[in-house]
Amino acid sequence: MSHILIVEDEAIIRTALRKLLERHRYRVSEAGSVREATSKYRLSEVDLIISDLRLPGAPGTDLLKLAGDVPVLIMTSYASLRSAVDSMRMGAADYIAKPFDHDEMIATVRRVIGKAEQSRAQAPSPRNRGKAITGMIGNSPVMQDLFARINKVAPTDATVLVHGETGTGKELVARAIHEQSRRNGKPLISVNCAAIPETLIEAELFGHEKGAFTGAQTAREGLVAAADGGTLFLDEIGELPLEAQARLLRVLQEGEVRPIGAVESRKVDVRLVAATHRNLRQLASEHKFREDLYYRINVVQMTLPPLRERGKDVLSIAENLLEKFCARVERPTLKLSPEAIQAVTTYTWPGNVRELENAIQRAVILTEDDCTEIDHDTLDIDLDLVPIDDSEPQRRPRSLHTDPGEDLSLEDYFARFVLEHQETMSETELAKKLGVSRKCLWERRQKLGIPRKKKGRSAAEA
Repeated sequence: MSHILIVEDEAIIRTALRKLLERHRYRVSEAGSVREATSKYRLSEVDLIISDLRLPGAPGTDLLKLAGDVPVLIMTSYASLRSAVDSMRMGAADYIAKPFDHDEMIATVRRVIGKAEQSRAQAPSPRNRGKAITGMIGNSPVMQDLFARINKVAPTDATVLVHGETGTGKELVARAIHEQSRRNGKPLISVNCAAIPETLIEAELFGHEKGAFTGAQTAREGLVAAADGGTLFLDEIGELPLEAQARLLRVLQEGEVRPIGAVESRKVDVRLVAATHRNLRQLASEHKFREDLYYRINVVQMTLPPLRERGKDVLSIAENLLEKFCARVERPTLKLSPEAIQAVTTYTWPGNVRELENAIQRAVILTEDDCTEIDHDTLDIDLDLVPIDDSEPQRRPRSLHTDPGEDLSLEDYFARFVLEHQETMSETELAKKLGVSRKCLWERRQKLGIPRKKKGRSAAEA
């Protein structure tokens, strides 16, 4: 049973929250201030701290340093978005607006406790904590584990297979492995197998003799031979044709390459780092990828996590990119507004770091010269494009044909207000009238199954 500490000076809110959590089988302790919490309890022995932002004496954010690795969930009013974002920057696990919805509170508590348990399970021990990798940002446990593995594998000559979604930075891993190896004085040759036509890829990789095929007017050294003594990085190796796979297998097994049309082979010393976003084992079972090559390259596996699983790394990467692009266009460094930070940390980034990089660069270009902050609109992240899990049935909004005299729940009122006013009010206006953020409005729409009203053509356009 998870143990939760509530730090809230208003007794009514504290009691209501305690009863809610106890109904969901959490063990709950209470305190009215930071001083009371630290004097009555050992913070390291609880699983979660839920604290109000404004408390008598010290603010709730003081618990962020005092709690150590224990996650802290900050409660704040809707009007205090900037304070909530500042709390996130200081290390809060999440924040929730008051007055809170019961279902939203329980869902947030479960998510925060679950992520904390997962982080503890995945966290590398201090002696295995990876040292920083040039060009890669990440303090999350999954990235620290990746850094540790790179540091351990790089000095060897082991073949490495990197898995990861598009845009996660697989080439950065290959570069880090090369630069930390004994081959760093030799070339790193990078090849995107999906970018070379199937009819040309064998000649590009393995070279060819003069007259080997139509158009081969001179002999040409292949990229494998060019990487002799260094590292060959084959991105999207799952797209490599079967014929080229057979030639690559010989390079790995025998350490030699034979150009197309040549009689004799040439010895090469090449370390291979391969990357893919596809399931090579499944492709091998479907005879779309050579099984013997799969086992040959699957010596050490590394998995790059998608951006949505890297927690606070997203904000760190965004701010680093912001500084870089501001310097590139020679303007003072901009800051992300609270709304922009909220969008950056909420969006799932299906294109991962590459998509985030494009969004930040676009925002820097489009932000007016007299502005000091990048706002949500300039960042141009449409939360409506966030994919919804189809496995969870969407709840339909309640009927509007409710007796005005009967009591409405918070969700009933929300659904009625949105449906009655969304044709005449913007999302920003709706959120303001309801006293919620745009993020909260979007989340409630998804939960209640209320799609955004599509804008039709105006009379002038008709």
